[in-house]
Formats: sequence, C-alpha cells, structure tokens
Amino acid sequence: MSDRKPLWPHPWLSGVMLVIWLLLMKDLSLGVLLLGIVLAWAIPRMTHVFWPNPPGLRHPLVFLRFCARVLWDIAEANVEVARLVYGRSRKLRPAFIEYPLEVKDSFTISLLASTVSLTPGTVSADISDDRCTLLIHVLDLEDEQALVQLIKQRYEWPLKEVFECSTS
Repeated sequence: MSDRKPLWPHPWLSGVMLVIWLLLMKDLSLGVLLLGIVLAWAIPRMTHVFWPNPPGLRHPLVFLRFCARVLWDIAEANVEVARLVYGRSRKLRPAFIEYPLEVKDSFTISLLASTVSLTPGTVSADISDDRCTLLIHVLDLEDEQALVQLIKQRYEWPLKEVFECSTS
C-alpha cells in the first residue's frame, strides 16, 4: 500500500472552504480566488494525517439539506434568543438535559455536538465516558422530550444517514 497523499484528500471540505473564503473576502478577483484555491487545497492536505479514518459523504444532497437547515435554525434561534433576553421580563428556565446519542462515530458525534452549540440557546457541555449521552445546556427549556425529538429529527438522523454505515 502506498504512503502517498491523495492530491485532494477531502474534496468536499476543500469546496466548502473555498466557498467560505470567497464569502468572507467579498471579492471575486483573480488573486483572491487563487489564494482561496491554494488554501482549500493546502489545509486539508496538511491536516490529512489527523484524519486516520476520514468520514465518507454517503448522501451529499442530504448533507446540503442539513447545512441549509442548520443555517436557517441559527438565524431563527438568534431571533428567539434576542426576544427572550430583551423581551418581556419573563423568567428563563435554564436547564441541563441528557441527550441519548444514537450516532456512534467520533466524527459524527463531534459534528452533532458542534451543531447543537452553534444554535443559539443551546450548548453541548459534555459527553459521557461511554459516548452514549451528550449533556446539553438549554437557555429556556419548555419540554425536554420535545427538544430531544427535535434534535434527533433535525440534526442527528440526517448526520447518521450521511456519515454512518447502517449496521442492520
């Protein structure tokens, strides 16, 4: 087996990095585009050794829908958190919940925990030693079971479909 690195070790990551770079730069000049391409190629290539078992993107369209949903949820949650913090002086109900994980792969768990933390009003605080429970802090908890079900449907199940092989 060859020890050669692939030319594009993580093409999806490179593509996403390039798009993010161009959005951040707000410029489509040749120099900005070339630098973005070089960075989108070099960073995954240099960090390739840290990904011993890179996840495969099994369903790209499901992943794109997931990303769009997360972006929408972030925007929606920002409005909700602003309303909670600056709105009527209603008592917040902060709480920790123990979220039961169905995903098993380290990458998928990390992506789920990051997604929960990116959404304003929730923060992933810890993962159990057996990697079966994610501790989540919620700014205003109304119904724990409803929140667990929402996270499963909107985030965990799509991630499981995209990154984990079915064992059944």
